[in-house]
Amino acid sequence: MVDILDYRDMPFSTELAANVDIIKKIYNNSSDIKTRTFPLASSVDAFLMFIDGMVNESLLDLHVLAPLLQARAGDSQIDFAYICSIVTTSQLTIVTSFEDLLNHISNGSVALFVDKLPFGISVGVPGWQQRGIEEPAAESIIRGPREGFTETLSVNTSMLRRKIKDPALKLNPIQVGRYTKTAVLIVHIDGIANHSLVEEVRRRIEKIDIDGVLESGYIEGLIEDHPYSPFPQIQVTERPDVVSASLLEGKIGIMVDGTPFCLIAPTTFFAMLQSPEDYYQRYIISSFIRWLRFLFLIISLLLPSLYVAVLTFHQEMVPTSLLLSIAKSREDIPFPALVEALLMEVSFEALREAGVRLPKQVGSAVSIVGALVIGQAATSAGLVSSPMVMVVAITGIASFLLPQYSAGIAIRLLRFPIMFLSGMFGLLGLMLGVIAIIIHLCSIRSLGVPYLQPLAPMKWSEMLDSFMRGPIWSNTKRPSLTGKKKTIRQSAFDRPDQGEEGASS
Repeated sequence: MVDILDYRDMPFSTELAANVDIIKKIYNNSSDIKTRTFPLASSVDAFLMFIDGMVNESLLDLHVLAPLLQARAGDSQIDFAYICSIVTTSQLTIVTSFEDLLNHISNGSVALFVDKLPFGISVGVPGWQQRGIEEPAAESIIRGPREGFTETLSVNTSMLRRKIKDPALKLNPIQVGRYTKTAVLIVHIDGIANHSLVEEVRRRIEKIDIDGVLESGYIEGLIEDHPYSPFPQIQVTERPDVVSASLLEGKIGIMVDGTPFCLIAPTTFFAMLQSPEDYYQRYIISSFIRWLRFLFLIISLLLPSLYVAVLTFHQEMVPTSLLLSIAKSREDIPFPALVEALLMEVSFEALREAGVRLPKQVGSAVSIVGALVIGQAATSAGLVSSPMVMVVAITGIASFLLPQYSAGIAIRLLRFPIMFLSGMFGLLGLMLGVIAIIIHLCSIRSLGVPYLQPLAPMKWSEMLDSFMRGPIWSNTKRPSLTGKKKTIRQSAFDRPDQGEEGASS
């Protein structure tokens, strides 16, 4: 097998046979490589090759091969201009090295060599199979756009262009991966995004040295500020409207070919608790739901630990009637409250993961029925008490309210160490765990932006949109540490329902 590194910067030969010999050595033992040698204009030979399944063969036959076979050069000189005049496709590019040519071939282009020409020609007629545009299953909403990104980068960029039509939307390409040579796009709005943020993202991606990038998670893990933190420092989404809204705030999008998931950086802890539907519903309802998420975030993180701490060390905090009821339900339980909580939590997490991995037709049924059956069986067998089953069920429901899956996993993971602290030290251990988490959140950053912004550091002008969702007409400023231009609207009182008199007041 020939290593492409041996031919990386090798110039093309003017002899067609030499170029063809190198190409065949590089793609030796590859059954999907299709080649054809044919006379061009009855005077010189030409060689054409492509990867089966990567090009549209109907377009290739109609717009490339047929015009070349029927060409009559006459007195014309056969050069790139002549090829462009007879090939009826717009995507023709001169390539001057084998490495560049192979990159074009891998992206669905046809390689064309002509005898006596010291360069190759890439003819773009891509035609691989691709998935249609569908609603993202992990980010379903009641009101809002139903389209989601696909695995094809050109389709994803077109969906962004449809939403942000200004030419200030910039897509800067970078190639990552020694073997996969994956196309990565840095997306931002010129004039809104902070230039230093754009350059920082570019610098981190260009420093990546890896064999291959198969999903955006590779990029996320290699450019985040704190890789050992359980909290995600880069937001992940399949929704074009979420990416568009983030770009308008001055954030940076990172799109990776081959995956429908787009990265958004920088992000904050409060952004992880926001849903795109918050901005499509009435602001009073959205604010209520947002507060509900904060409440159930605390329940998801602390409820089992609070139950364990109170039953183990602080029984005096429980009303007598409730304490007697709990004691009666636990009189035959052989395990302490900590072991009981761990047993149920681990079982619930296993059932939830099994429901995700199983086929859709049976996944939800197995997770729901399994939880009911195991909970009832464990209670009847005297392994766990009924109050513990209720606590675990409420905790599981609370964790479903978090809109970002990656943030939900972090909360589910941190639940276990806090339970251990509560089982060993009671409420003191619970508070120590909470304080440790808050200190950690205050210390981490996303591309240099504080993770708890605007709470720490305090930004009063941005606090409203973090804890509540104000009316659309009241949003006049972009986030201070991401957006370059701060003003979104001229005045919070310049509303459509007001005439000139209301606006001037």
